[in-house]
Amino acid sequence: MIEVHDVRKKFGAVQALGGVSFTARDGQITALLGPNGAGKTTLLRTLVGLLKRDEGTISIDGVDPEKDPMEVRRNIGFLTDQFGLYERLSTREYLVYFGELNGMKRAALDQRIEEVSALLGMEEILERRTKGFSQGQRIKVALARTLLHRPRHLLLDEPSRGLDVMSTRALRTALHSLRADGCCVIMATHVMQEVTALCEDVIVIAGGHTVAQGSPEELCRRTGIANLEDAFVSLVGTEEGIA
Repeated sequence: MIEVHDVRKKFGAVQALGGVSFTARDGQITALLGPNGAGKTTLLRTLVGLLKRDEGTISIDGVDPEKDPMEVRRNIGFLTDQFGLYERLSTREYLVYFGELNGMKRAALDQRIEEVSALLGMEEILERRTKGFSQGQRIKVALARTLLHRPRHLLLDEPSRGLDVMSTRALRTALHSLRADGCCVIMATHVMQEVTALCEDVIVIAGGHTVAQGSPEELCRRTGIANLEDAFVSLVGTEEGIA
């Protein structure tokens, strides 16, 4: 479980987070919605301990990422918008490298690579060098790296961007499997179809503040609007930044 209370973060005069609070539970996928510039990426980086918050509290299974970042990172996977693929390495070599960095033994690592490859439908690119990969293939490799060490918490920053229909279906299948395994998943996205298809809970932030939290159905009831996208626009008070 991830618990956040009144988290604030400034960059100079810019208030990136002005008071974000929510709870994301195990065994469910929680959407993080907000206009561009709302603070979503800053929030995710703060959760994993890459940024220090100015105020507020964060607890990930009872551990504060600022006080014990290595303990948190042992049980968390973070898919960012920067993939950092090494183009001279094959997909398998890349995954072996990161698996060994995470302290995985080679036999267990080889087995896990096969499992993740099957889960994401990436067998055809496993032995290929990553140079020249499409955006969708790059995301698959980065997501596979994120899943290698069987994290109990996943932070995903727009995981479906650039994916074709079949890759999107593979991603959804993987997320359903992870949810069934009891993972706590927070997914920042602009795609309302993903939210309605995958997410039991939605956190809406705007201007660095939590605006609302609830299921898609609850947010629609709260606004009196049947369509989630229109309900979102009503909650944030502007259509600016919607992708």
